[in-house]
Amino acid sequence: WPVVTKALDAKKIACELNLIEGSMTVRTTSKTSDPYIILKARDLLKLLARSIPVTQALKILNDEWVCDIVKIGGLVRNKERFVKRRQRLLGQDGSTLKALELVTGCYILVQGNTVSIMGQSYQGLKQARTVVIDCMNNIHPIYHIKRLMIMKELAKDEKLKNEDWTRFLPQFAKKNVPRKKPKQKSKPNKTYTPFPPAQTPRKVDLQLDTGEYFATEEQRKAKQLAEKKAQAKQTSLQKRKEREEQEEVVPKSSKRKKSISQNSNSESVDVESFKKSMKKRGASTASETRMSDFVQNSKK
Repeated sequence: WPVVTKALDAKKIACELNLIEGSMTVRTTSKTSDPYIILKARDLLKLLARSIPVTQALKILNDEWVCDIVKIGGLVRNKERFVKRRQRLLGQDGSTLKALELVTGCYILVQGNTVSIMGQSYQGLKQARTVVIDCMNNIHPIYHIKRLMIMKELAKDEKLKNEDWTRFLPQFAKKNVPRKKPKQKSKPNKTYTPFPPAQTPRKVDLQLDTGEYFATEEQRKAKQLAEKKAQAKQTSLQKRKEREEQEEVVPKSSKRKKSISQNSNSESVDVESFKKSMKKRGASTASETRMSDFVQNSKK
């Protein structure tokens, strides 16, 4: 802010910054000689409020520079579409905006719902404004950039300077790509009746029909309890049926596997005992043969 006050003091304009209200004001003094400088100071505050750097915004105090602020907030209703089209104006890494600045010779800044444009000619401001508005109306800025580049080259040629350029400029045809619309469900054709539909009965009317309206509170509570008990009984029976069905559905293969595993374990135990018994039997037979040999030798 001291930089702004210093620049405005040189033009004999008083300025004030109110941080409580969040406002900036400029006014003329008894020393101001230029009557148009107050409008330039007003434009300076507008540009500063839209986040334009101070060094760039102070150029507006010079007579050669002019500015324009395009409001793009109300041009597109859908918020997502608005964000996409605003991003289209910027381009990837700001490439589209840089190309537009080079062609028009203006400084352009996109901030929120506004586009600030600063330039040294009204023609450049007008061109930049049309590009911004057409971009928000779903016309890509690259088409305008191509046209402006050709116009810039034609303006340099002295022979073609004052001629009609329509034969040189590209004319882009609009292509409306048909989109697939969601199929609407066909509603059954209802027969026309001039009479309105029947009125839905009230809760009191239903109680009158069943006779519950004339019953006492104790009778109503007893009826509610009986209904709850009947419902609980029905749910318990249903759950029991589901359990029985699940037990029937369970495959018997798992039981068979269990029995087979048990048998295998028992067989392994029997084999070991059988081996031990066979060893004992082998030892006993060997001792019997030796004794028999001894007896025969003695007889001889």
